[in-house]
Amino acid sequence: MLWQGGFLFYAVFVVPTGTEVLGSFQQGRVTRQVAVSMNLIGAVTLLLLAWDQCRTAKVRGARWIGWSVLAATLAALFVCHSQIEALVDFNRVGRIVDYPAFYSWHRVYLCVAAAQWLAGLGCVLLTLIAWRSSEGSTR
Repeated sequence: MLWQGGFLFYAVFVVPTGTEVLGSFQQGRVTRQVAVSMNLIGAVTLLLLAWDQCRTAKVRGARWIGWSVLAATLAALFVCHSQIEALVDFNRVGRIVDYPAFYSWHRVYLCVAAAQWLAGLGCVLLTLIAWRSSEGSTR
């Protein structure tokens, strides 16, 4: 929940407020750092989810599909982030080296992040189903 809930809070509240207060480029400098942290949290979360899925049998196949989508989107976000970083000159405020390429990569990043969030919701639902089912089998 930290990973996906943090993403939702950041996207809905922090980015719009930061953009209003700091401006788009300065908010991007903040987001640049937060994205790295969120993606690292995602990597740790995937390890924990894999461990949990190995120990609960219910909906295991569906959970592995969801896990695979989360892993693929996380890998894609790492790639997109590095591409976006290469297009920004952080030594000169407001300097984007190739704006059309930056805009394209940023749109891809946002679409992948949205897909990841939706997959995350599905994984949460499947995990709750698996946990509920395993509680019933121990009674």
